[in-house]
Formats: sequence, C-alpha cells, structure tokens
Amino acid sequence: MRNGIIRMALAAILVLAAPAAAIEVLATPDAAPRRLALVGGMLITGLDEPPVHHAAVLIEGDRIKEVGRAAALKIPPDAEIIDTRGRVMMPGLIDLHVHLIILGHGDYDRWDPWIDQNRLVERVMEISARQLLMAGVTSAVDLGGTLKESLSVRDRIRRGEIPGPRLWMSGPWITRDLGDYYKGLDTQLLVDTPADAARATERLAKAGVDVIKAYVGLRPEHYRAIVETAHRNRLKVHAHVYDPVDVRNALEAGIDVLTHAGSAGTPPYDPDLVKAIVVKETPVVITAAHRVWLYPATLEFPERLQDPGLEEDFGPQIWEEVRRSLADFPRLAYFSTTDREMFFGAASLKQWIEAGAVMGMGTDSGTPMNFHTEALWREIKAHVDMGMPKQRAIAAATRINARILGMEKDLGTIEPGKLADLIVVRGNPLFDITALSHVEVVVKDGVVHTSQARRAAASH
Repeated sequence: MRNGIIRMALAAILVLAAPAAAIEVLATPDAAPRRLALVGGMLITGLDEPPVHHAAVLIEGDRIKEVGRAAALKIPPDAEIIDTRGRVMMPGLIDLHVHLIILGHGDYDRWDPWIDQNRLVERVMEISARQLLMAGVTSAVDLGGTLKESLSVRDRIRRGEIPGPRLWMSGPWITRDLGDYYKGLDTQLLVDTPADAARATERLAKAGVDVIKAYVGLRPEHYRAIVETAHRNRLKVHAHVYDPVDVRNALEAGIDVLTHAGSAGTPPYDPDLVKAIVVKETPVVITAAHRVWLYPATLEFPERLQDPGLEEDFGPQIWEEVRRSLADFPRLAYFSTTDREMFFGAASLKQWIEAGAVMGMGTDSGTPMNFHTEALWREIKAHVDMGMPKQRAIAAATRINARILGMEKDLGTIEPGKLADLIVVRGNPLFDITALSHVEVVVKDGVVHTSQARRAAASH
C-alpha cells in the first residue's frame, strides 16, 4: 500500500496567483480529474459512528466511490492523491443562514446605499461566496438579498465560473414592515393582505428562487398563504421569528424552518411551545453566536478586525469602508441590546439542546463583525459550549442540515454514491471543536480548492 500512495505536491501543480488571490482551484469542473483519492487522515463520516482512522476516500467525477481504511482500499494508479496524514477529513459544512450581500460591515444604513451607488452588489456577493467556500462551507442558504444578483451568483457558481458553495437563494424576503432598511435595493417585498403574500411568493417562485423567507409583521393568515403557495411550488419556507407569538403562528402554519428563534434577547420560551416544536420536529436554526458570543470575543481580541486576510479578500475600496465602520464597534446601533442578549443567550440556546429539538446550524454571516471566513465554526462552538456533544454539533452542520434541505441523499455524510463534498482540517474537532477554523483543503463536487496558506505549507 505504501508504494501506492504518493504525497501530493500541491505547490507543483498550482499556478502561481496574483498577490490578491485568496483561493486556488486545483481542478476546474471542465478539467476535473477522473479519479481523486484523499488518503491517510482520520475520517469523520457525519454519521453517528466512531471515526475511521488512517482512512481513504476515493472519488470519481463528482461522486464518492469508496470509503474505508486506506490499507483496505485499492487506490487507482491514475488517481490524483491528496495526502491527509495528520489531518481530519469530514463532510463539507452546510450553513442554513447566510447573507452574501453583506460581509461584516458595521452599519446597514451606510452599507446598503454605498454598495448600490458604487455598483458593488454582485462583487460583494462573489467575495462572500468565495470566503464561505474557503471556510469549508460547501452548501449554504442565503436568506435575503437582491433578486437579480442572488440568482446570477448562484448560477455562475453552478457553471463553475466563480468559486462558492452550492447555494439556495431566497432573494427578497416577504414582510409587512420595511423597517429602516435602505429602499434602493430590492431586498424586501412589502405585502399587506394574505393575498399579497401569496402573490409575492408566487412571483419569487416564478423568478427561480430556491427558498422563501418570511420576515416580520406577518399574522397567521399570512404565514399560511406563504406556506401554501411555496409548497405548491415545491419550495420550503424559512421564518424569521423571535417573539413567542410569531414562533407559534409560524409553527402552526406549517413553516419549514424556524430561524433565529430565541437568539435576540428574548427569555427562554414557554416549555409547552418548545415541546410543540420538538414533537412536530420542526427544525430550529438559532444563529446564536453572531452577537452573544461574537461581541465579547471581539472585545477580548479586537485584532480580529484587522485580519490581513480580510483586507486581501475585500480589496482596498471595500476594506477601507468596512474597517472604518468597525472602528468604534461597541457604539454601533447593531450592538445596542447585546447586553440583554448576552443575559439570556446561554439559556435561550440550552433550551433547544436540552429539549432534543431538531437543530440545524446557521450563522447569519455577513452581519456586523460576523465575517464569512469564520462564522460557522463560531456557531458550532457556541452550541458545544452550551452542552451539545461535539459529534452531534458536527452532524447538525452536515447531516442534519442536509436533511433540512431535503438533500440527504446527496449531501451531509461521506458515503459511496453521495456528492464529493469534503473538507480537510488541521486538528481533531472531536477533541477541540475550534479545529474547524483550520480548513486546509475543500473538495466540492469532486473539485479541489486550497488556500494560499496550504500552498505555502506544501512548498516547504
């Protein structure tokens, strides 16, 4: 077997990139190797089973062919080999709540008109998508953005023109209250009656969105109209809910995913409401970390806001705008109620873990200081900090999220026949969950991506 495994010389096969490049693609969809083998590392399959040590994963085209101990598998002589010794292989992460149109800027009131006036909407979404992919997120649900650019970025990724996760896009959300958001971008659809809500849902379905986001101000009849129309078009509905009344209304209307529930300064819900959600097995995606854990982490380590990697990803124009917006972050309006959120944060998250709810993972990434480069590992860590076993937390971000998407036959675990979405991380996340912040190689649809850091390491 030793003679059948060669160490993959990443530096030798990579084309040297311009200094600003944040991602290297080892194989494009048009030139993907027929066979790929990841060999030698520990394998977390995503299933409720012990890891496989000294494992190998064989890939043909965009599908996983074989999985097992490396010593028991025959590596095809023409396979391209990725040496994963000393590393962990696991399923690509899935994020059920991202926002490509924002990437950590501190002030929506300034950001939205700024990207509109500078015609940067699609460019920002491209940057966000690339950051997510290189953070190990191979699939994501975008819950709020402009319709045209959302669908364009999704489709360009599908065609292999730009790097990014496999995307489910909601486009504009449906709401009865436009709030204080900038009105120059079509990120919202304002409705009044249930008939309006049904028409808005139908319009989005015909435009080609993948999911529907139900936002604020909706009554039971609005939720029902949205759900009935979406389901008729074979689309799932994610509801943005905090208030217990909204949570119950959305639940009883048949909403598919409850997102945010309990993460923004609300006390734990009544046990009867939690039990109803658990019994119905309606998934909850809490997005717990984006204020409650992120704010104190930034107070302790504000240097994260000066990360040169972000500067490189954003480019000078966007970087300067984002940097200025975060210069005095404790005084940002976005964090004005964070003290209350932190007071209830642990109990709000624990209620779902301890109740045995179906919990997916989503981050609300792109919100202030919540960079796409690190959002999902922080969210997973928050769940682990509050008592969720590490293996269960990893499963929530892989296998459970795939099931919530209705993609469990293709995604979420490393098994023969499934799509070849894998990541390689430095360190063992079953020992220290923050190992998920050290993603070195990403494989999506059998196509290999690596960061400059990995390239540099391979050249020594």
